[in-house]
This record gives sequence, structure tokens and C-alpha cells, in this order.
Amino acid sequence: MRVEQLTFTRFLAAIFIVIFHFGENIDFFHNRYTSFLFENAYVFVSYFFVLSGFVMVVAYGNKSEIKFFSFLKKRLARIYPVYLLAIFLHLLIYLFQWTDTSSMVLNLLMLQSWVPEKAFAINFPAWSISVEFFFYFIFPFLVNFIYSKVEIKWLTVGICIYWAMSQIIFYLIESEYLHIPIYSTTDLYYFPVVHLNEFLIGNLMGYFFIQNRLTHSKGYHFQIMLLLTALLVILRFPMGLTLHTGLLAIILGLLILFLALSNSQWTDWLTHPALVFLGKISYSLYILQLPVWFIFSDHRLKKYFGLYDMEIATAFIIRLTALLLTAALTYLIFESPIRKLIRKL
Repeated sequence: MRVEQLTFTRFLAAIFIVIFHFGENIDFFHNRYTSFLFENAYVFVSYFFVLSGFVMVVAYGNKSEIKFFSFLKKRLARIYPVYLLAIFLHLLIYLFQWTDTSSMVLNLLMLQSWVPEKAFAINFPAWSISVEFFFYFIFPFLVNFIYSKVEIKWLTVGICIYWAMSQIIFYLIESEYLHIPIYSTTDLYYFPVVHLNEFLIGNLMGYFFIQNRLTHSKGYHFQIMLLLTALLVILRFPMGLTLHTGLLAIILGLLILFLALSNSQWTDWLTHPALVFLGKISYSLYILQLPVWFIFSDHRLKKYFGLYDMEIATAFIIRLTALLLTAALTYLIFESPIRKLIRKL
């Protein structure tokens, strides 16, 4: 089952992350009114992790058992072709003069986030895909041995305790009260287990959705606006808190839940075909952002397009437009067809 009103939110999250990566010198994004939102836009990676957990349960939560290899094949068919394309484009940009074999092997196996100082190797946004692959790997075991056997009230208690403990432990690590051998604090920002709490919160919200989707039918406007306000206030006044490791997972999870349950004009607007299509291309947009930015470098824009003396904002708009077109074409002629082909094999 698909919850189409959530699809466009993936696009919004991806755009915020692109701005976070490449829009730091643009006044429109970084002024006293908006800078807090874009400087902390990395939290939208947490949104992806929570949403992934939610979607997994909505798709498979009614099953008492998931076949591991069948599930993994479907998920790899979803993410790996474009992931591999991004690596190929990176190599092409550098004329295949890549010598760090270990980074290449780790990226091909989607294991880079497990190894110190390797999370950002080659295509740095792909660290989150390494984390996602970990979620895909353990999800069948969660369903088969825990979710299908535990009542939701105890599942709620267990996941909330795990979330709270994960925040306390990371605070102790960041405050240097606790030391993890080999890994630096920076490494742990991208370590898959550190982000497991976000995926589990998403799973929990998915089960709440399954229980309530047929019995509750209203707009949830107040709840959605309250959660959005809380999110903006925390981003504006973070008070030195680390938001990268799931501190906002419950707020993001509840926001996803109420958006999914909502049945109003919000739903009609968010499920417009054009917005749903933008949501569908969000993965290509996210994973191809670095190669596209390199391909449309200042040097190439000047050399091949005759665009000299551009303002930073103009160059950003050109690159973002190129990224949107690339993502749309990639989805239509590469991602979607190959996914269907792999599933048939």
C-alpha cells in the first residue's frame, strides 16, 4: 500500500539537503530570517530514515513473516541501479583515475558508513544509503522475531526506551564521558547503528497508521501545524543540542503519521500527479546531486555555455535546474525500467 500524500515530502526533504550542501553562500538562504532552517537542513536525512521505517511497515507490517532474500532483492532493485550510476559518473568526471581501492569496494558494497573516515568517500551523500541498507538488512528479522510477536503497547515502550537511551549514550560520547575505540565522534554521526532509533520510530508510527487508518478520517490540521511549529522552534533555538542522531525522530514520526492519516484538502493537494512525480524522482535527485554539481562546474559553464561573471545565486539555479532535469530523466529512462527488469529476473 502506498501513502501518496507522503511522496512529495521526500522531494521537499531532498531539496533542503541540496541547499544545505551547495547553497551556503547564497543570501536568500542564509540571512537572519532563514539561515537557521537551511543551516540545520541535515535533519531532513533523519526525516528520510523515519519515513523509510514508516513505509517499510505500511508495506509489510501485516505479514507475519518476510522472506529475507526476496525482500532484499526488491529493496536493492529500488536503490542500487541509480546508486551505481552515481559512482560511475563520479569516476567518469575524474577520468577513472581513482586509486583508493578500499573506498571503491566499500561504496560498491554500501558499507562505507561502517568504516572510520570512509563515510564520505567518493559520493558523500551516499553515506545515508549505506545506513538505509543496514535498515533493509535487519527489517525482516525485526518483523519475523519481534514485531509479529509483540503487542503494540509493549513495542511502543521498547522503542521509546531505545530512542531515549540512544540519545543519552550519544550525548555522553559527544561530551567525552564515553569513548568508543577506533571511531571518532564525527565517524559516529554517520554510523548506521546510531541512526537505528530513527528507523524504529518510523516502524512504530507505521503500526499506529495500520491500526488507525480505517477508523480515523479527518484533517489533523491542528496536529500537523503544531508539529511543524515545534520543528521550526527547535531548529531556530537548538540550544547546543545534537539533532543529527535522531533527537527529532518522534516529532518527525508523528508528523509523518498525521500526514498519512489526513483526509482533507491537504491530501488532495499533496497527491496531485505533478507533486507525486517530483517525489518519485527525489531519490535520483538526492544521490546524483554531487556528480551533477561537478559536471556543471563554473569552468564548464564558462567553457561550454559561455556563462561568464555569473552571480552565485544564478549558478546555483542553473545547477539545480540541471539536477532536476537529470533526476527526472534518470527516473523515467533508467531507474524505473531497470527496477522492473530486476524484479522480473
